Amino acid sequence: MAGGNEVRILRAGDRAAVAWKNGGGVTREIAAWPEGASMADFGWRISLAEVAADGPFSAFPGVDRTLTLAEGAGMDLTVAGARRLVDERYAPQDFPGDAPTDCRLLDGPVVNFNVMYRRDRVRARTAVVRGALALRAEPGETLLLVALQGPAELEAEAEAGAGAGAGAGAGAEAEAEAEAEAVVSLGPYDAVLITGAAACTLRTRGRAAVVRLAARPGR
Repeated sequence: MAGGNEVRILRAGDRAAVAWKNGGGVTREIAAWPEGASMADFGWRISLAEVAADGPFSAFPGVDRTLTLAEGAGMDLTVAGARRLVDERYAPQDFPGDAPTDCRLLDGPVVNFNVMYRRDRVRARTAVVRGALALRAEPGETLLLVALQGPAELEAEAEAGAGAGAGAGAGAEAEAEAEAEAVVSLGPYDAVLITGAAACTLRTRGRAAVVRLAARPGR
């Protein structure tokens, strides 16, 4: 899906808010693949959506979506004629993005963490975690980590042999500085995009989303 190893910090304050055409809310894109893809040609797209009014969701042919309530009382959805109550925070729910979906807010505006992906091109799995979790991105896989509730920290795994032969003086100090630089602090809704083979530890006292993305074989 992406070549090489890369870790990118995506700060919440850098995202632009895009208003919906129907005036029912705004969306802030966190990341998409291919980078810069439009709504018509993305392979996957991950965003935060602020829903301020009742109304239908946009339909996306060939797209599956995972929606996680992050703020607010929730929504009463009707998906392809079937009721789907979304009233538990941090509980990912999967449903087809091309099914007619109508939304009624339960008690005021909500914020949703939204993962959308082309079902014939991409595999995507979303989990919400707390505490400390060791993570590894395999070759060809992309990880997106998002602090949904409260701050989080991401610590990159030290490479084998790092600091070997260092003395107790300046060498130890340099090693400590390198370790400090490997820890990334994330504020609410900050994200980290990891591509290629990489390992890290995610820590949070609140809630953080972990999304694993990979191209389907043959894609």
